[in-house]
Amino acid sequence: MYVYIYDNFLRDKKFLALVKAMEISLTDYGIAGKILRINKYADVKPIIEDEIKRGAKTIVIVGNDESFGYVLSRAANCDCVFGFLPVGPNNSIAEVLGIPLGVEGCDVLSRRRIERLDVGWMNNRYFVSQLHVYPSKVEVIYDERFRATAEDQMEVVVCNLKPFYWKKNKRDRDAQVVHPQDGKLEAFLRPLTKKSWWGYTYEDPSIFPFEEMEIRGEQPFAVEADGKTTKEIRVKIKLAHDKIAMVVGRNRQF
Repeated sequence: MYVYIYDNFLRDKKFLALVKAMEISLTDYGIAGKILRINKYADVKPIIEDEIKRGAKTIVIVGNDESFGYVLSRAANCDCVFGFLPVGPNNSIAEVLGIPLGVEGCDVLSRRRIERLDVGWMNNRYFVSQLHVYPSKVEVIYDERFRATAEDQMEVVVCNLKPFYWKKNKRDRDAQVVHPQDGKLEAFLRPLTKKSWWGYTYEDPSIFPFEEMEIRGEQPFAVEADGKTTKEIRVKIKLAHDKIAMVVGRNRQF
């Protein structure tokens, strides 16, 4: 039994025709199911657990990167298979999973090719796509052996499923990319140097895999994980014991 979790933005008129076409395609494949619409204030974990008790085997997220991260950051340890049907802009995770946008994604879902994916754990909650510490005065300790600091501020990005694209400066033509790594999380550290009234300049980054990391600051710093931003004074990050069973496409990037 399939249950489809629709992000609330799909109510917009510009998506109605596409969503209807996707529903017809799912019916043709014989995998149509119950539709639930959520907003960003809903606690999706008990909702999903109730559907599993009623017989749901596959929970499909319909939306974009933010929808994907919102659901799985709360329900990654639910005992089911997850699917994803990407709709609209902001869908870089779909590319990593090998799932095309719109109706073509229904074909991938119907083939039910399943892989188990790593999940990150940050301060007692999951994150699946990416964690971003915006430039702040922080200290980074990883794998309980190594310590990294900056003279002033440092930006930290931890990639799991979602890659991180960056440029050293505005003159760069091509963006660099930090790809997710299998079996470990991957961290991107980029110190900033103060350049008088011109502001800050980014230094060359360091990129490395790790299993456990702690980020500390003397003052609260902003952390964004799977679309949710909080203020923290200390963040512990590690690879969770749980893995997500996810339907993926043949052209996945791992």
